Amino acid sequence: MVAKAQKWGNSLAVRLPKSMAEECGIEADSPVEILRQEDCIIIKALVKRQISLETLLSGITEDNLHSEIPTGTPAGKEFL
Repeated sequence: MVAKAQKWGNSLAVRLPKSMAEECGIEADSPVEILRQEDCIIIKALVKRQISLETLLSGITEDNLHSEIPTGTPAGKEFL
């Protein structure tokens, strides 16, 4: 496919065909990463990783576990 770079403010813009964007999981306002490798420009969709609670908790060790933080006396129903 051939496209044309067009001026957009002080930058250049290239339109992505809807079908190609959909195949790559890109839609309006989707975050993308733009990389340059030698003389090529690569646009990659950024996908949010789903991290489970178990994965997060597995990173807790004796070395990075902090002690309780005093916050004063209960002000509401926290004591129940």
